[in-house]
Formats: sequence, C-alpha cells, structure tokens
Amino acid sequence: MGPVLAGVLQLLALIGALALAYIPLGNYMARVYSSDKHWRVEKWIYKGIGANPDTEMRWPAYLRGVLAFSVVGVLFLYLLERLQGVLPGSLGFKSIDPDQAFNTAVSFVTNTNWQSYYGEQAMGHVVQTAGLAVQNFVSAAVGIAVAVALVRGFARSRTGELGNFWADLVRGVVRILVPLAAVAAVVLVACGAIQNFSGIHEVGQFMGGSQQWNGGAVASQEAIKEIGTNGGGYFNANSAHPFENPTPFSNLFEIFLILVIPFALTRTFGLMVGSVRQGYAILATMGTIWVGFVALMMWTEFAHHGPAFDLAGGAYEGKEVRFGVGASSIFATSTTLTSTGAVDSFHSSFTGLGGGIAMLGMMLGEIAPGGTGSGLYGMLIMAIIAVFIAGLMVGRTPEYLGKKIGTREIKLAACYILITPALVLVFTAFAMALPTPANSMTNSGAHGFSEILYAYTSASNNNGSAFAGLNADTQWFNSTLGLCMLFGRFLPMVFVLALAGSLAEQNPVPATAGTLRTDKPLYAGLLVGTIIVITGLTYFPALALGPLAEGLA
Repeated sequence: MGPVLAGVLQLLALIGALALAYIPLGNYMARVYSSDKHWRVEKWIYKGIGANPDTEMRWPAYLRGVLAFSVVGVLFLYLLERLQGVLPGSLGFKSIDPDQAFNTAVSFVTNTNWQSYYGEQAMGHVVQTAGLAVQNFVSAAVGIAVAVALVRGFARSRTGELGNFWADLVRGVVRILVPLAAVAAVVLVACGAIQNFSGIHEVGQFMGGSQQWNGGAVASQEAIKEIGTNGGGYFNANSAHPFENPTPFSNLFEIFLILVIPFALTRTFGLMVGSVRQGYAILATMGTIWVGFVALMMWTEFAHHGPAFDLAGGAYEGKEVRFGVGASSIFATSTTLTSTGAVDSFHSSFTGLGGGIAMLGMMLGEIAPGGTGSGLYGMLIMAIIAVFIAGLMVGRTPEYLGKKIGTREIKLAACYILITPALVLVFTAFAMALPTPANSMTNSGAHGFSEILYAYTSASNNNGSAFAGLNADTQWFNSTLGLCMLFGRFLPMVFVLALAGSLAEQNPVPATAGTLRTDKPLYAGLLVGTIIVITGLTYFPALALGPLAEGLA
C-alpha cells in the first residue's frame, strides 16, 4: 500500500468514526445543558464552592464567573509551580522561574497549553496531575460553557438570562469530560501509553551511553489533552513521544479525540435552538474547511521534489516514520484548526507551504471545527458576519435564527474578529523590530519570520503548537506570549457573552419569504467564503513575507 493511499484510508476511517459519534454525543450534550436536575456529586461541588446552580445569570454576571474562576486558576497554578521544589513527588526538579511559571499558568488556564519548558525535565508528578491535568479539564469546560451561553442567547427571547456559569462548568467536567477521558485513557493504556507514578530511570541507548526517563500519569493526561483540545504534552516531544502516542492506531484515535466534541457541538447547537438543520449547516461549513485543509496539507507534503524526497517517499524530516506523512498531515491540520496544539510531528520541518497551511488554520480563528466550545462560538460569530454581508447584498435587515442583527450585534461581532489579528500582527512586528527577541530565532529569512509569526498566532488563538526552531524560554517571549494568551482568550469571551445577552433580550422575528435561509447549502458556501476572505485580507501580507515566500522560493 502506497503512503498516499494509506493517508486517504486513514482519513476516511476517521470521518466514519466521527460520523458514528456525532448524533449520540451531540444529543447527550444537549440533554446535559438543558436538564434542570443535578447529580449528587454536583450538589457536593456546588456546596463546596458556595454556588447556587439554579440562579439564572445575565451576561455580566456570567462573565464575572468566567473571569473570577480563571483568575483563581492562574494564581493556584502559578503558586504550585513556584513551590514545586518543596512539594512531594517533584522528582528532584526545582521550582519554576517566575516568568516561565506565569507563562505556563496562563497557558493552561486559557486552554492554550503553550510550553516553553521540557516536560520531562521540569515538571514533577504533583504539578503535572494536580495542576496541569486539572486545568485541562476545567479550561475546556469553560469554553463549552461560553458557547452554550451564546446558544441560549439565540434560543431565548425577551430575557437577558443565559443560564448559570457554575452549573455549566461543573456539568461539563462531571458529565462530559471526565467520562470521556476515563474511557480514552483506558484505550491509550491498552495501546501502550504509560500510566504510573514512577521516578527517574536510567535507560541504555542502542549506540552506547544512557538516557534518563521518568514515568507519570501520561495516558490520563493525554486523553484530556486531546478531548479538551488542550495540547500540552507530558514530554517535550508531545504526541510524537512513544509513551504518549505509541502506535498508528493510537495516533488516529487521538485525532478522533481532538475532533469529536467540536464537531458534535454543532448537533447540540441545532437541538438547543430547535432546528437540527441549522446545526448541519454549521457542520457542513466546518467539515468543508477541515477536509479542504487536510487535502492541501497532504498535497504539499507528498508533492516532494528531488531524488532524496523521492527515495524517502515524502517529506519525512520532523515526522515519525511509524505514523507516516499522511497521518502526520491529518494530525497537523486537525490540531491547528482546533485550539489543541498537540503535535505528532514538528511543524517547523514541514514544507514552506505546509507550515503556512498550519498557520492559516489558526488564523481562521480555529473554527473548523475549533476548540471545545470556542470553535462553535467563533463559527457563530462568523455566521452573523455572513448574514450581515448577505443583508447588504439584497438590501434587507439581516436576521439569523429569528434574531435581528442590528448595529449593536455587528459591532460586537466585529470587535471579536479584530482582537486576535491585532495581537498577532502587533506583537510579531515588535518582536521582529527589537534585537533581543530576534536572537531567539535559529533560522534567518522567511523561515525565521515564520517562527515568530507562528508563535504569536498560536498564543493569540489559544492553540499552543510551535515552530520548534524558536527559543521561546526568554523573559520577552514568556511575558508577551502570556499576555497574548490572556487577551486572546478572555477579550473575545467578553464580546461573545455581551452578544448573547443582546440576542436573548430581543423579540423573535418571524421568518418571511425574504428571510435568508441559513440552513441551506447556499448559505454554507457564503459562510465558507466569508471566513476565507476575512482571514485572507487580514493576514495575507504577513503570510507573503513568511511561509509563502519560503514555499515559492
């Protein structure tokens, strides 16, 4: 079997598995967020944190809950890292330096999971499990909660109430993420991923000498890393490490875990707004972009040039031979089109155009299908923009799901889509203009610029993957990337929740003969075009200086 055919067959198997999980998981999540009953364990949690889960919140109160919970998470994780040297189970590792501790705490709380450290050489068992793994669960649940609040904004009328943040957070963890992660961890252990709390071992090498390896609760953290679209690896090699991702099957299974919740949330959306067809329209948009990007990535990586590439059967530099070019292309596309950041290959070693495709996937806003929750609310913002554009074309007041898209709504949507490009381009410009950040680049020219552009794109979009040639463990990058992660995560949530509150207060608008049908293929095509055009106009000059220049050289 040729490598191209193998890649295509893996893609088809992945699509089939996602299709099988789509309806049952989407239906289950809709029931979770529509139920008025609380499980006993959830009641214990509410009592412990002093929250009343039955109190409805307007958008400012909902936002305060999101921000307060996240601030506490950052402080707790920061202190845990700074105290690591005196904690049990630290494996002899010292406390994390202040700038790196800040960067890491912000990274995991914002669901970015950017890592400027070597996991197996820096973090002990307590920080990994009680700190990083916990944030993998709760940061993902926060993203789903915000998405559900926006969906309620569309579904409700004549009220500003969006539900209860604490109830949405706890249910997301207890009823969705923990059960899925438990099952996934068992599968990964069966595939060969490790799960223990052993210390550091001295391991002999084939060519002589020795190397130190430490164990850890790897399978359980790998499971929630992918399910919650987090991305932080237990080891520096991330999902290219055999302890995290042992076999081709586990590799395909991890891609499935990355995509299953973001895609299934479109079904949840359709059920909660009372129109499954609307969910299918959003799914079709996400799926079209995802399949298109996978095809482009495979083409760039298989379209090798020269005898060395011909003999190798593809661009194998930076890729695990046990996975191959096809599976690595699917993984790279899926992880950058979601807010995951996990990698089973090194994106800096991809072809020039391949690295550009990975970068463009993040620049779209990671909405195809995006992160757990963040992908859905990002796509719904783009849906509002597309409806507004269609309204301008026909001279009619735009409407979406029975809600008028007026001046207030379009301003909030515009603010949302402008935040991350501003962060990416402004900080990239500063980093290229100043001498100290530029010294962190191991490459010059177009590829060196791509390293910087990729880093700020990844941080601002809460992705977490990186071009490996950049030394980001400096005070400049730890601080500025941390700021990008904070602003890129929480400023968009402000506008999403404000938009949800505005929509929930409206009276429903009945559909007429002139209403744009947003559940038809024509609208899905318009939405795809809107996403590509907005992103292209925003980022094309920067892409032309980096990956396009490198790929076309």
